[in-house]
Amino acid sequence: MSYKELLRNIPKVDEILKNHDWKKLIVDYPEGLAKDALRECLDILRRSIKAGETGSIPPVREIILSTKENLIEWISPRLKRVINGTGVIIHTNFGRSLLAETAIEAVKNAASYYTNLEYDLQQGMRGDRYGHSTAILTKLTGAESALVVNNNAAAVILILNTLAEGKEVIVSRGELVEIGGSFRVPDVMKKSGALLREVGTTNRTYKEDYEKAIQENSGLLMKAHTSNFKIKGFIHVTTTEELITLGRQFGIPTYYDAGSGLIYPMSKKVLSDEPCISAELANGLDIISFSGDKLPGAPQAGIILGKKTYIDMMKKNPLARALRPDKLTLAGLESTLLLYLDKETATREIPTLRMIHSSDVVLKKEAQKIAKILRSRCKNVSVTVVPLESEVGGGTLPDVVIPSYGIGLKPHLISLEKFETKLRGLTVPIIGRIEKDMYLLDMRTLLKDDRDPLISGIETVFGDGE
Repeated sequence: MSYKELLRNIPKVDEILKNHDWKKLIVDYPEGLAKDALRECLDILRRSIKAGETGSIPPVREIILSTKENLIEWISPRLKRVINGTGVIIHTNFGRSLLAETAIEAVKNAASYYTNLEYDLQQGMRGDRYGHSTAILTKLTGAESALVVNNNAAAVILILNTLAEGKEVIVSRGELVEIGGSFRVPDVMKKSGALLREVGTTNRTYKEDYEKAIQENSGLLMKAHTSNFKIKGFIHVTTTEELITLGRQFGIPTYYDAGSGLIYPMSKKVLSDEPCISAELANGLDIISFSGDKLPGAPQAGIILGKKTYIDMMKKNPLARALRPDKLTLAGLESTLLLYLDKETATREIPTLRMIHSSDVVLKKEAQKIAKILRSRCKNVSVTVVPLESEVGGGTLPDVVIPSYGIGLKPHLISLEKFETKLRGLTVPIIGRIEKDMYLLDMRTLLKDDRDPLISGIETVFGDGE
């Protein structure tokens, strides 16, 4: 049969609409949307015939089934839960930090009810949306004032535009970084209206390099956390203390883009080299900014702390309104920060901190329990408990790993690549990593609520006839 004959034999839409299966379909789905899905299926069929990929016309029942599959895909949210078995705690691709239960409840309340977002309950008049987070941020860090915007990139732009538009910002060449999503410090600086003045070399920058660059049009002395890389060996880094001394000497504000945001020192050794926000401010830094959804374990936000004079200038900048966070972000942020009033509570309740501090001994026991269940339920796969190395992630501590344990899976009848693809295609996708001829799931980033869908998902993959 020629392709023209095949095209003529495609069922007409009106005929399909009379079919019993179609009438059952539109009981569960809006009829208008179902018709759109049907037309798309028929268009795909026509293109397939013209390309010589199809030599027959499927039955009407199959066309309606394809229409239903289209509908399911259309109405299903594309943003969905995944199981993170990668061992990367602050995984940017997976939404970075998870929220504490109290923060989730705060977000839910803010979404469900009216709030005093910009209403002063004591005065009975319009209030300041930033006041809710300012109080707890200044208490935790000792900062004079605070401002929250929608992410740290926004914070950088707002700070540079407010304090150094049309002026030079002096920064070390070794700190002109590019982080995820092609976010480059020089490009952001250009957009802010500030002028870049790079000093030193990639691996060595001294206080004197900054001092020599200072002139009448110098607007800001800036330091940037390198976040996702480390330079080792023959290096020298200008400290914030040295920049603060210069800033005071020449009357130029100092700014540190601290990136990850360690609010105060933690006992965990892996965090010992991370700059501490409260300590940097105590040294006399004028402005510091960092991400809320990295080490703080809060929602996505750009947190700006420092001298009240400069914070007030930023609040008056027209950009501040464009970059401001919504009530859900502020509710989750404030609730998370309140947990920091007690370090033990913060470590226990904030998922990011809890994962960082989790004992590898405990993780090994959890891995053994899950491995035992998988061995009993899944044939045609080897299941082992293996030592692994987790990462903090999120551009934090790039050369630091945390000892961990996980589950190693090696299917007998399909390749590791096909196994990995099948796990990603589950209703609740499972994401791990392939290493050393084995599919690995790191226990450090697996939640208690992940256990059942993890086991049932793996069981489904080995029960589909492969």
